[in-house]
Amino acid sequence: MSIVVRETRETRIRVELEPGAGAAVVETGEPFLDHMLATLARYAGLALRVNAQGDLRHHLIEDVAIAVGAALAHVVPERAARFGERTIPMDDALVHVALDLGGRPYYRGPLPSTLYDHWMRSFSDNARATVHVRVLRGRDRHHIVEAAFKALGLALRDALREGDAVFSTKGSVALEVT
Repeated sequence: MSIVVRETRETRIRVELEPGAGAAVVETGEPFLDHMLATLARYAGLALRVNAQGDLRHHLIEDVAIAVGAALAHVVPERAARFGERTIPMDDALVHVALDLGGRPYYRGPLPSTLYDHWMRSFSDNARATVHVRVLRGRDRHHIVEAAFKALGLALRDALREGDAVFSTKGSVALEVT
């Protein structure tokens, strides 16, 4: 299990994240964000608990992404499959997500919502993951963003699966910060 607590003058965030099927309990005061985080956890096969308060919607969404990304970075198994990709249809929307949990942050979107595009970038940076999101079709922003979170969740589920070897020509990467 990974626990991340992030406190600033603008926000107070606590995230508990654990691989394996479990419940999502999300309380941010932002109903759509709560819905997206519960969706992400369900599709990724993660137990997730988020408690968050913030002064502005932008600060809240960004800081939750930072904390969830940091928590995820701490639970990636050494022998993770590492790569995942999924395409999700949701009504008019069709969204593809490809990711690599190999420790190099990079995000490429965009989503048609600046707040949730920023969520993806902040998540990617702090999860130390490469995340590509392609919106193939769609008009309804809600459907597009939700399809992106579902695709991200299923891609994470695949990438977090443990195998019998380190999936890199570099082998295990050790990084010590003192």
